Amino acid sequence: MSDPFDRNYTPKTGELVQLTPLIGVVTAPNAGPMTFTGTQTYLVGQGALAVVDPGPDSDAHLGALLGAIGGRPVSHILVTHSHVDHSPLCRRLSEATGAPVLGFGTANEGRSAVMERLATQGNLGGNEGIDAGFAPDRKIADGEVVTGDGWALEAIHTPGHLSNHLCFALQGTGAVLTGDHVMSWATTMVSPPDGDLTSFMASMEKLAAREGDSIYYPGHGGPINDPAAMVAHQIRHRKSRETQIRQALAGGNPATALQLAEQIYTDVDPRLIPAATRNVFAHLIDLSERDLVASDGPISVDAVFFEK
Repeated sequence: MSDPFDRNYTPKTGELVQLTPLIGVVTAPNAGPMTFTGTQTYLVGQGALAVVDPGPDSDAHLGALLGAIGGRPVSHILVTHSHVDHSPLCRRLSEATGAPVLGFGTANEGRSAVMERLATQGNLGGNEGIDAGFAPDRKIADGEVVTGDGWALEAIHTPGHLSNHLCFALQGTGAVLTGDHVMSWATTMVSPPDGDLTSFMASMEKLAAREGDSIYYPGHGGPINDPAAMVAHQIRHRKSRETQIRQALAGGNPATALQLAEQIYTDVDPRLIPAATRNVFAHLIDLSERDLVASDGPISVDAVFFEK
């Protein structure tokens, strides 16, 4: 599985597309280098609905969602994570439908002790696209099952891209709504301190250990029809990046995260080098915590790293 990604996906923006009897999708009009063809908002159910990831604060998308809902009751609004392309519309949709907003917690909920420590002592940068005002009406925990009219969604805490990230498994169907944790068009950005590569890899292994998942519906891009193969590929990919970073630093070649990104990511759109740098930085923090690399001072976004 050399390149499992589908970059030719062409959704119908602003229209309800029924993927299965229980899952419909409406694509938001926010296509871009980091959002691909736009945020995918999922409608789960046939009677009273759950809306998963309302998306960006967009009048057009709110109108499209209300049109897709078509007057049906909405019992729950679920949020995979609090980035500005996934969560901000939840308040206006809640006001329009009367449904409560459920999520793992605020943007820092679930942050690891390592990232809490580093965030207070160093200049890590980050905070890209955080919906700082997000606060769910009700917190849902890992393993909790939210039930509605003919559907049940199991919350799977998958920190890494963001500490409050959840996936939702639609019980009895094999379908998992994976937000930004596993996507079909690209790997996921992990940007400290909000992103945490150590947590991300643990979350990937958590999904790999699940049984019965047959299809993923991500927050951006088309369905993933072989979830096990995609997860395995992405685990291998991250380990390969780690190897590239360690090889680049080997033999006394210290470098910053940006220098490493420019050396390693030679085949990406130049607009994505800042995101690649954040991914490299996440690897460097993970390697530092494992005592495999060190920095020339406190860990920071501009620090020079070297092998130990």
